[in-house]
Amino acid sequence: MHDYIKERTIKIAEHLLDSRNTVRAIAKEFGVSKSTVHKDLTERLPDINPALAKEVKEVLDYHKSIRHLRGGEATKKKYREKSGV
Repeated sequence: MHDYIKERTIKIAEHLLDSRNTVRAIAKEFGVSKSTVHKDLTERLPDINPALAKEVKEVLDYHKSIRHLRGGEATKKKYREKSGV
């Protein structure tokens, strides 16, 4: 694995723990795809830093547990902005 990928993975993981942002928000901030962020956090991070990976997994599991509550928020916001309400 290239050094820049390791560095990005660690930075993304630390940012996730600090901000508690979603994968989508973090992907936007780092200028990479959601798939890249998810792969970094779930596949690459355990090989690089298992302790950090465990903490990140807890946050990702929490996000997964509440995703049904947020479902449709992005769509609702999109149509609100379009209609000017």
